[in-house]
Amino acid sequence: MEVKGVSRNLHAGFHRIDGFGINVFSRDELYAVHCATLDVLQHVGVRVDSKEAQEIFAGGGATVDPQTDIVKIPPYMVEDALRWAPGTLLLAARDPKKDYILESNRVGFVNFGEGVNIIDPVTRKYRPTNKRDVANAALMSDYLSEMDISYRAVVAQDQPGHVQSLHNAEAIFPNTAKHFFIGADGVKNARKLIKMGAALAGGKDKLKERPLISFNVCPTSLLKLIPECTDVVMEAARAGIPVNIISMAMAGATSPVTLAGTLVTHNAEVLATIVLSQFTCKGAPCIYGSSTTIMDMRYTTAPVGAPELGMISAAVAKMAQYYLLPSFVAGG
Repeated sequence: MEVKGVSRNLHAGFHRIDGFGINVFSRDELYAVHCATLDVLQHVGVRVDSKEAQEIFAGGGATVDPQTDIVKIPPYMVEDALRWAPGTLLLAARDPKKDYILESNRVGFVNFGEGVNIIDPVTRKYRPTNKRDVANAALMSDYLSEMDISYRAVVAQDQPGHVQSLHNAEAIFPNTAKHFFIGADGVKNARKLIKMGAALAGGKDKLKERPLISFNVCPTSLLKLIPECTDVVMEAARAGIPVNIISMAMAGATSPVTLAGTLVTHNAEVLATIVLSQFTCKGAPCIYGSSTTIMDMRYTTAPVGAPELGMISAAVAKMAQYYLLPSFVAGG
């Protein structure tokens, strides 16, 4: 409300609360996690098995040990990559009305994957999933207005393993007009998936302008980037296809038992992959992802419904905001 005759200048450093949220870290704590991550990347490093990826890291200034395949990444490379990575992404859809924009402080929803068994909706029997199930799940996701984008929900186990991702895409493309995430399972399949997307978009240039798909890639905890991850990241960066970088660490098994320690190694794995993406092609679209949880010490499983998963996801989302990056986190 303005009062006549009274001058009110703009607020300096004004913080607003626009909705209910969880503030898991202060800015100083986020910076501390970032510094710890830089220390890990510079002095411990990550193992990178792909020679082409090693060359890209080395070209940017990283130290590569050819005997151990350990890549040590200096802080300036990480800082450069974070500046180059876009903070807003267009996840284009075949129906432009269903385009989705990933940007700061806007929350969207997507189904998760990937299921390998289902209860048959007709026979009520528990069975492995097939290609028809992939298509039906995509159709359901397309119908649900609550789902902003689609995710490969189940896998076509009735198809050969080395080309399952291609069959998954063939089932999904005709059954959703939304953008969808899919695993490529290697660079050969990634190239074919890009060709499929280009055929629908009207060419590779059109697909780069309006990417209809995103690739899921997963660093291997602890601190390892295998070719199935790195080669897809490089191919996607050159084609302008977004990559959703999802670390799936298990605290107490493949990462430190403390959640703070797991967050640091998780952050190191994702940032190392972002560095590879950006030094392959500056400005390549990427998403800071997480499906990190704890290991159930009794059953030696990864409980994605555990409270700790929600805690880690909240922390990861804050780290992504700190880096001005779009995020993808699993929910319990």
